[in-house]
Amino acid sequence: MQTVEDRNQSGGEHHVAPQVTPPPELSPAPPRKALFVLGIVVLVLVLSGTASMLVRLRAGRALAKETDVESVATVIVTHPVAEKPDEELILPASLQAFEESPIYARTNGYLLHWYKDIGSRVNKGELLAEIDSPEIDQELSQARAARQQSAAQLDLARISAERYKNLRKTDAVSQQETDTQTSGFQQAEANLAASDANVRRLEQLESFKRVYAPFTGVITRRNVDPGALINAGGGGTPMFTIARVDPLRVFVNVPQAYFPAIKTGIPAYVTLQEIPGQKFKAAVARTADAIDPTTRTLLTEVDVPNKDKRLLPGSFGEVHFTPKIDVAKVTVPVNAMLFRREGPRVAVVGADNKVQLRPITIGRDYGTTLEILGGVGLEDRIIINPSDSLEENQPVHVAQQDEAGSHS
Repeated sequence: MQTVEDRNQSGGEHHVAPQVTPPPELSPAPPRKALFVLGIVVLVLVLSGTASMLVRLRAGRALAKETDVESVATVIVTHPVAEKPDEELILPASLQAFEESPIYARTNGYLLHWYKDIGSRVNKGELLAEIDSPEIDQELSQARAARQQSAAQLDLARISAERYKNLRKTDAVSQQETDTQTSGFQQAEANLAASDANVRRLEQLESFKRVYAPFTGVITRRNVDPGALINAGGGGTPMFTIARVDPLRVFVNVPQAYFPAIKTGIPAYVTLQEIPGQKFKAAVARTADAIDPTTRTLLTEVDVPNKDKRLLPGSFGEVHFTPKIDVAKVTVPVNAMLFRREGPRVAVVGADNKVQLRPITIGRDYGTTLEILGGVGLEDRIIINPSDSLEENQPVHVAQQDEAGSHS
């Protein structure tokens, strides 16, 4: 019988069975050496974890710093441009009636009739409306009747007092009785005086049934119709509104730089875009004699004669002064202005790169630029296209400008 080796030899091939070598037997490590190795391993793990934490912390700080830098807005700034000074000062203004008063009723009732409508020109004392007040009529009739009663009682008290005085002379009555009658007469006199006062009060209320114009002017508003309930006092809606339109008042805010030249009586004129080429002569009537600390302006009243009634109260116009004072004025781009509730503002970047919201006084509008009469100087850095969210003392980055004029 052939063995495997014989069969392999007969086939011409010779295979050797693989031999597995067992690992050498090592003696166990000593305890101290094992602890040393374990300590090195722990130390390596601690050092690698610390290094990883330091790397992450440094990366977090760098990211936070970069985030803080990116959170600060970058702005583009420009400087105001000096404008050639001139001797004419032009300020926007609103025309107002010289006198304007709401007309209220002084008695309760119902409107019987009105005689003047809006646009009606009335003279002082002219009848405007009549009110029907039946309650006042009845009270007046009652008061007059009570007055007659008081007068009759007074006559009786006078006769009784005189009679007792004569009887006292003959000792027919006592002094006490005489004094009582005399006191009754004096009380009757007081009652009659009170009745007279009440009658006069109601007669005055009765006269308020007719509403008259308090001054010469024009009716600008009528709020009642016949049959409407009228309540006395000024708590409700006025019956009429009357305005005196000759002359007209014009209030303007003169910049502080011009106030030395604004004196009472100096001439001026008013223009309206709706009436081109027409100048309406005016004069300074009075000033506030104090500079407003908020706007740095002087409140000035200019009176404009309006005999032909061409000017209407409430119109917007311009007041022209010739104060003969050269004041340095600057212009800024129109897209540099901010509209805030407190008034127009510009955002100025200070030396510390923080925003300052400054109030400005606007002169003329040139379309792409605005004339600024006060609030900024030539050295100020003004933000172009400022965001509405800009706040006072907000830090910003200023974009650098290269020689070609572009920003980066």
